[in-house]
Amino acid sequence: MSQDTVLAEIQASGARRIFAVGAQGVLGVLLIYLAIANPPSGFGYIVFLLVAGVFSLISAQRLWRATATGLRLTTSALSDMNGTVLAKTADMTKVDRGLFAFKPSNGFMVHLAHRHPRKWAPGMWWCTGKRIGVGGVVPAGQSKFMAEQIELLLVKRAP
Repeated sequence: MSQDTVLAEIQASGARRIFAVGAQGVLGVLLIYLAIANPPSGFGYIVFLLVAGVFSLISAQRLWRATATGLRLTTSALSDMNGTVLAKTADMTKVDRGLFAFKPSNGFMVHLAHRHPRKWAPGMWWCTGKRIGVGGVVPAGQSKFMAEQIELLLVKRAP
């Protein structure tokens, strides 16, 4: 197998993207509307509602951008479709996808041998320390297949 053989890919479906971004955007609009149309007593509450609404709208926009691309697992690395490497397969030690695992929705957790900088693509993946969580608005079947492919790579690599 060459280093660039694609083993699995994950991409968010259009319906999931629209629903997730729509829910986030509607929340932002409602919070801003509530602060303007029916302002609560107290200036602090109005500022809180406005800031939370703007934050929600910015989050919706980041979610839309992040879910436009997908993830790709090759024999050498897990990366996004733009080429950003999340982790090399040589650095992966374990995959958690059980019911009680700390993982994103419809996803799995990859444990790494070395620490990585914090990164985040809302709705797709996050990385903190020695863990990468993949999932969110991704289809469960695609993420399950990718987790199984990573597990196979780990078994082949084991002595």
